[in-house]
Parts: sequence; structure tokens; C-alpha cells
Amino acid sequence: MSAFKTVRGMRDFLPEEAKMMKYIEGKARKIAELYGYKEIITPVVESHELLAAKAGEEVRLRMYAFKDLGGRMIALRPEFTPSVARLVATTLRNEPRPFRLFCMGSLYRYDEPQQGRYREFWQSNFELMGSNKPEADAEIIMLTNSLMETVGLKNCVFKLGHVGVLRGILSKEKVDEKTENEVMQLMDKKQYDDALKLVEGAGVSGKCVATLRKLVELKGGRIFEIIEKMKKYVKSYEKAVDAAENLQEILKLVLESGCEIDMTVDAGFSRGLEYYTGMIFEAYVPELDIALGGGGRYDRLIELFGGEPTPAVGIAHGIGRIMMAMQRQKTLKTGEENRVMMIPVKSELKGEALKISQMLRDADIPVEVEVMGRKVTKALEDADRRKIKYAIIVGEKELNEGAVVIRNLMKREQSTVKIEKIIEKLESKS
Repeated sequence: MSAFKTVRGMRDFLPEEAKMMKYIEGKARKIAELYGYKEIITPVVESHELLAAKAGEEVRLRMYAFKDLGGRMIALRPEFTPSVARLVATTLRNEPRPFRLFCMGSLYRYDEPQQGRYREFWQSNFELMGSNKPEADAEIIMLTNSLMETVGLKNCVFKLGHVGVLRGILSKEKVDEKTENEVMQLMDKKQYDDALKLVEGAGVSGKCVATLRKLVELKGGRIFEIIEKMKKYVKSYEKAVDAAENLQEILKLVLESGCEIDMTVDAGFSRGLEYYTGMIFEAYVPELDIALGGGGRYDRLIELFGGEPTPAVGIAHGIGRIMMAMQRQKTLKTGEENRVMMIPVKSELKGEALKISQMLRDADIPVEVEVMGRKVTKALEDADRRKIKYAIIVGEKELNEGAVVIRNLMKREQSTVKIEKIIEKLESKS
């Protein structure tokens, strides 16, 4: 018995799960098409410098980083946004704006494996680059809602905030960027007391600490009331007021679009990536306490990579996490396919069995041919165990009359059918 196991934090997807993952990916592609996003494919390996530039301490420490044989420092991508920003800053720099770009694939972070968190994980990623208007932010929220609805998830809740509120306060209080980032990191982990201690240590006014303390407590589903309170709390911080108004405008557009989205606003909400500059949000379902997707606005990243100043907003959806949520909610309707097992009664009839199989596949009917040399009864038991719906038994007597026996394994019925009528019979769902 070999002792080989998957590397810690990696996982295998067995056929049933792989099918579910591909189902979700297919839905994400469909959404991309409906919203006008073009797919791009970027490398799994990027330069360490690119990925580390604005990821945030948390992500930087967890990158799979190594030297390649040419002595270059490289890393496996922990997220998609830097790769997309690199493309927009270089190859695509002269293309007309906005860019609506979509990518899908595996990402790598050396996190502590736990429920819903693996070191290799899959995301569908949507970026809308070139617009600083609230309707761009609203589109990313609506598109995420469309995906959650399309895969059949129920009771999805969107948690929203705005990085500009906290950053507006801290920058007016002359907190340096490094400390500001550390404060945001702590808030992302909900370590609010530590975050406030850090702010106090940076020599800010008492008013600032009091304001932050009130914001951290402020959250709820009456979104416009919450935003009014936010504006009142931060009224002496002009940039923070602008940020709250921007969030208000985005949410107003989402509601006007007629989308039925359950939204809550959390004034002390922060996300772990340093490059966010505006609205941020995450999507949840009640059955799972981890975000199924998260994103927000980042207006300075492309400039950082040497591109033109390009405002941008994006979202990453966790495909494995959406799968977990679907499993919890039992939402996946695996359509009952007309799978067929083709069983030749004896060796000499194999060629004929293959020929009929090919005819069915040409008509888009999935067929598995019995290749284990089993007797008919054993082959039927096997087909039954694997939940195959039909068995086609190719026997000499029937073949002489240009026919086969079709057995419906669900209903335990069988009939003799002419070869040219097989497809019609299978498609009539009998």
C-alpha cells in the first residue's frame, strides 16, 4: 500500500465534485457573456515583485515564492488582480476603455487549511477597469448577485463597506500609510481593540479614536439609515463624508436596478488587500460563515504598475466555496442524463456494439461500453450500481432482425427496438 497523499492544503476533486465545480464555472462564464466580460488567461507564475507590490502583509507572507533556475524571484499567483492590472498597464494600454475582463483558474496561498480554505483554490474573477463612476461598482455587485442566483443559492447576503471612510479619517489625522495599512489589516481580522490601540499610538486626536469606535459598532440592514449615521459621525472628515456619499450612491443604483439583493452595511468593514480605495463587499449565505466572494474598488493599482491612471473595480468568487454552499443548501439539480451501458452478449458482437455506440454518441447520447468481459447479468448489476439509466443489450437473435434490447434500469422494463429507432426511443424518456 503506497503512502502517497495530497500535499497539505491541496485537494482532489472526485468526479461528482469535479462536475459540480465545472457546473459553477460554466455559470460564471455565462454571466461573463451576459455582462460583456471578455475572458483572458494569465500565467499561474508571476514575478514576485508584481504580486507583492500591493497585496498586503497577510498575503505577502503566504505566497508560494521561490527562485527559478534562472535565479529570478517568482511566485504562484495568490489572486488574479495584479496579473490583470499588469496586462492593462502594458499590452492593453492603448485599447479603448472600459475594460471588462474575466478570468478563471487556480490560485495559491500558504494559509492554515480549515473549512473552506485550501492552499490551492479556484476563482472566477471579474474586473471592470476605466470607470470611476458608481454604476461600475453597482454592476459588479449585480453581477455577483446574478451568479449566486444562477447557481441556485438562496438567502444570499451582501456585506458592504467603503475603505475611503476609514482611510479618510486616518489620512486627515496624518497617520502614515504603513500604520494605516496595519490598522486595516487588524480590522479585517475583526481585531478592533488592537486596531484602535495602534491608532492611539500613532498620536491621533481623541475625537478620531471616538469616531472610529462608533463606526466599528455601526452595522445593519437598514442601509440608508446606517449611511446617514456614518455621515453624521464623520462630518468633520471631508474625505470620509465623500466616501459615505459614494457608497450611498452605489447602493441607490443597485436598488433602482430592480435587483432583489439583501444588503447590510458595516462601517468598520475592511478587507485584507492593501490596494482597495473605495467600496468593498463580500457575499455570504447563512449556512456558511465564510465569504463566497469578495471585492471592491481599487483606483491606483494600474498606475503603480506603470500604466495610465485607471480607476477599477473587481470581484473574485470562490468556486470551491460556492460548491460547499450549494452542498449545504442541497441546490444542485443534477439533471438525470440518459446514460447508456452497451452490453454485447458475446465476443463476436463487440464490433456491432461499438458501431451502435458511435451512432448514439453522434446524437449526443452518453454511452459506456462494457469492456470488462462480464456476462450480461453481471454487466446489468454494474450498470445499476452506477445509476446508469439504460442498458442496450446487443444479442445475436435481435441483431438478425436489425434490433437490440433496451432495458430501462430505473423502471425495470425492457423492449426490443429496431436499431434505427433507438435514438427516438431513448429521447422519448420512456
